[in-house]
Amino acid sequence: MTNLVQKFNHIGHCVGDLEKTQKFYTECLEFKHDRDLTVEGDSPAKLLRLKTPMKLKAVYLVREGFVLELLHYPTGTAPRQRRVMNEPGLTHISLNVTNMAEILKRVPTYGGKVLEDTNLGAAAFIEDPEGQLIELIQAR
Repeated sequence: MTNLVQKFNHIGHCVGDLEKTQKFYTECLEFKHDRDLTVEGDSPAKLLRLKTPMKLKAVYLVREGFVLELLHYPTGTAPRQRRVMNEPGLTHISLNVTNMAEILKRVPTYGGKVLEDTNLGAAAFIEDPEGQLIELIQAR
């Protein structure tokens, strides 16, 4: 093995309501705020394959070495497309939890949704305020 790839860096999540989504991840799911980054101009637009003028605010949240980058475009986001689990591409985020019942109780308080029909006791799916699927797995 040549170690050309050093390590996992982050996953980006485009959001319409940055404040609400950040609060969901920090207060409901106990992520820690790491840093903010604001970028604009031609180079970021080229990298992100967006038209100029473009402005982006990114908020980096961390949990157990996992970095979630919340991406917010003040000029608006494209319409959200509902994804299904057997559609190619990334489908969900998965987190181990120590108290499934407590987390599921918190989710609606912070603008998320519990997908009740998926609750198996030891595993369940929720959606964050933006509709991102998150699998919760009861830690052993």
